[in-house]
Amino acid sequence: MEKQDDNQLSERQRVLRMLVAIAMVIGLAGGMVWWGSSREQAATSVVAEPQERLVNSLGMEFVRIPAGSFVMGDEAAGIGPQREVRLATYFISTREVTQAQWSALMGDNPSQFQDPRRPLESVSWLEVQAFLERLNSAEGTNRYRLPSEAEWEYAARANSSSRFFFGDDVAALGRFGWVGPGNGSRPVAGKIPNGWGLFDVYGNVWEWVQDCWHPDYSGAPLDGRVWGGGECGHHVVRGGGWDTPAEQIGSAWRGSYQTDDNDVNTGFRVVLGGS
Repeated sequence: MEKQDDNQLSERQRVLRMLVAIAMVIGLAGGMVWWGSSREQAATSVVAEPQERLVNSLGMEFVRIPAGSFVMGDEAAGIGPQREVRLATYFISTREVTQAQWSALMGDNPSQFQDPRRPLESVSWLEVQAFLERLNSAEGTNRYRLPSEAEWEYAARANSSSRFFFGDDVAALGRFGWVGPGNGSRPVAGKIPNGWGLFDVYGNVWEWVQDCWHPDYSGAPLDGRVWGGGECGHHVVRGGGWDTPAEQIGSAWRGSYQTDDNDVNTGFRVVLGGS
């Protein structure tokens, strides 16, 4: 009887050891599947988001845009000729300038859709220059300015080459920007930002850039600087506004307004350039 009990115990031990071994193999295999899946997911979802951020005296948040190059324009949309542009690093505001920030510095609010959380609108390119001059004076610097057209598009694309920074699906645009048809601007940062942390790249308000209007990119600089000359009675706007149809928006899409035009769907964001 004792020998039989020993045999039964040994048999139980062998079965137990076998079950433990099987469990370890399954666990290891599952872990490898999870690890591989995680790596695949990371490879498709991780973005090169800049780490360095700055906040100024008005509460404007800036993110560092890494140096690099990109192909500017969109031949399929008739925006060209395309060219490769190489840019040095710079900081750009993660949000469009709000009514609260404008009012704190300028003491007024020209916006039609009054709300301190919404982007400042109904402002001309000339009035934006006055804001930037006062901001530079208040902070003892000369580094605040509008982005060049190339800087705007490079930051908007965030390493993408598709129509939008998230792909080519126009139907998905509503997740990333306030676009037309609409009935006014919305508080900033209410949609998903791009991979470099910029909100409202598409829609909400058109954004002034520093460049005068040129009808195409023939002879445009290759280093991202502001393009001189052109039709300086008009300046370039980018990104689309709250009343712009989705079909007329993209990272490369561009338009212009008269320099003294203070349209209700036009605002801006700010660059903090090198010294």
